Amino acid sequence: MGKQFQTVMQMVAVISMALILGACGEDLGVDQHGRKVAVAGPEGQWLVINYWAQWCAPCRSEIPELNGLEQRFEDGSVRVLGVNFDGLQGEKLSQAVEEMGIRFTVLAQDPAARFGLPVTEVLPVTYLIDDQGRMRERLLGEQTAEALIARISALRKEG
Repeated sequence: MGKQFQTVMQMVAVISMALILGACGEDLGVDQHGRKVAVAGPEGQWLVINYWAQWCAPCRSEIPELNGLEQRFEDGSVRVLGVNFDGLQGEKLSQAVEEMGIRFTVLAQDPAARFGLPVTEVLPVTYLIDDQGRMRERLLGEQTAEALIARISALRKEG
């Protein structure tokens, strides 16, 4: 029994290290389905990172707008990523995403450190990340797809 336990623990350690080292590359961790989320996308891709929670009424209203935004940019030039404010993981995250009707990618890990995002204390909050990985804008409160498109367009023109 002890030898089997030790073997299993060694295998767990090796798998864990592989996952940790794999996460250090060009990815944002995993999504609500446990799939790896790559950073790399089409050249010029902007990210819209939205923090949401099930208990947040404006977040619930905003979800259809973000779904529409994701759908509008099927070419990948703008990608919508969600982050659950309460840090839900695994099956709880998947269930919350389904309940909220979210059709865009939801990250299991908070990408705040990677992009230098400030601590989020209000919801909803949306960050616009340019194609160089720089945070360009922090938008507080409920957003519409049209307003986000207009803001991204203006920021692109600014360079």
